[in-house]
Amino acid sequence: MELMVPSRKAHRRSLMVDRDVLHTLAVAGAACVVSLGLVYVAYFVHVLRVARNAPCDSSSGDCVLLFGKHAPGGERDAEFDARVARGAALWHQRPDRRVLLLGGGPPDVPTEAELARRGLLALGIGGHVPLMLDTQSRDTLQNLRNARDLLRAGQLDGRVTLLSSRYHLARCALYARQLGLHAEVCAAEPRLQWHAVSLGRIAVEAAYVCWGDIGTRWARLIGNARMLARVT
Repeated sequence: MELMVPSRKAHRRSLMVDRDVLHTLAVAGAACVVSLGLVYVAYFVHVLRVARNAPCDSSSGDCVLLFGKHAPGGERDAEFDARVARGAALWHQRPDRRVLLLGGGPPDVPTEAELARRGLLALGIGGHVPLMLDTQSRDTLQNLRNARDLLRAGQLDGRVTLLSSRYHLARCALYARQLGLHAEVCAAEPRLQWHAVSLGRIAVEAAYVCWGDIGTRWARLIGNARMLARVT
């Protein structure tokens, strides 16, 4: 029987009462405060550089990991459509590569992975394409943990291509590295858009990357095996 996937709000509420999440969030926040914000600024610059410099093609990935996006009511937005269109373009460049669609969804709504599959079908990617779907994950870390399990089950241990929106790629790359995936990044959009909305999303992603990186380093420093098991 298929597991029940929580809604996005329910998943976020569960994280906000998780002691390991709160622990690492406090440590990352303290590092930013003690450094007078310089630690956060460094992560912001890193996320911005990845977003600006990421290629929008892929030459070496044997499997494309196409990240889904929050889709209220089961409707893709322009960003989601851009990811799907880039995924179709990558497959047309190399039809031999596998495609793994990532993302769950709340009950009674198509999952993000299913919405991506429908988008690919609409773009002419037929049923003969070896698509794999992860329909259980609710955030980026879960996306990649489930992807790693599916890749291992399929004995796919080569290089993977992380396909997402530019602002999201630094977080994808961080988690992939922590989980031991040999990965490259690929941007859905042809170039970074320099406007307030884009920079705001990069600012939010910088906070996630700061939290994820410092939290993992802290878990290693104190030897907390339970924390490390969640991110490595």
